Amino acid sequence: MKTENTFTYRIRFHGRGGQGAKVASRILGTTAFLGGFYAQDFPLYGAERRGAPILACTRISSEPIQERGVVSDPDSIIIMDETLLDDTSANPLSGLKNGGIVFINTTHTPEEVKTKYHLTAQTITLDITKISLEMLGKPILSTLAGGVAAKITMMKDDSLRQAVEKEVSEIIQDKGLIEKNIKASLYCFHAISPVKIDAKEIAHKDNPVFSVPFEPATISSPAVYSVANTPRRKTGNWRIFKPQWNYDACTKCMICVNRCPDGCISVNEEGFPFVDYDNCKGCMICAEECPAAAIEKKREVHAW
Repeated sequence: MKTENTFTYRIRFHGRGGQGAKVASRILGTTAFLGGFYAQDFPLYGAERRGAPILACTRISSEPIQERGVVSDPDSIIIMDETLLDDTSANPLSGLKNGGIVFINTTHTPEEVKTKYHLTAQTITLDITKISLEMLGKPILSTLAGGVAAKITMMKDDSLRQAVEKEVSEIIQDKGLIEKNIKASLYCFHAISPVKIDAKEIAHKDNPVFSVPFEPATISSPAVYSVANTPRRKTGNWRIFKPQWNYDACTKCMICVNRCPDGCISVNEEGFPFVDYDNCKGCMICAEECPAAAIEKKREVHAW
């Protein structure tokens, strides 16, 4: 965190296929968005089957989020299945920072869990499986874990209520069951005492997730002129449409440079992207990916 008013939270959910880790991350992201913050949420699957370990990530920030990819250094970890703590392939504590928060779905107390699993981070426990069985009749943990995460990240319960209703309504149509999910999520939200994330350096360094540092497009982007590519074979005559940039609208985000599958887009001395039309095939992925709509799709005309 930078100041009291400027922050970024990185949350990682660990569960098993069918428990709802993906939906929990979406509920948290939507809660943050409805609360006026910037948010990302996305899952990462291994074996895509029920019971297999799965993780999902959410980023919440008071400012636009420039980071992409898996959260390798979380400020908070939501563990929806205690058995994952003994699973070396899941390794849910990896990258956790000192001062971060671990939530574990378990019947045990925080003190018991910290002793058994040698935890140094702030630890919260709650048997959300029991709560789910009592309130929903099924061990579906998505809305409950989302409620816990919303409390840990200091979101508002009104935003959580709206988020649960929105996300669950896209999955089921039963209004009674939707209302039960809202109540279960809010129950877990209020069952957790207020906590403060004060994450610092990484405490659990046995991290199997590679953290790739940001590099500018002039360094890390592919180029058609690189060794082993074929700049002499001009493929620009394949085009029906060609991209044309409006530099007044261009924000120099370099997404087009990174997304070009043929490495035909480079950066000029002024920091703007430009294309090698001799090799550009006109796939127009750059225009589709441009967030500023600064690339126009123009019909190619051959003059003779």
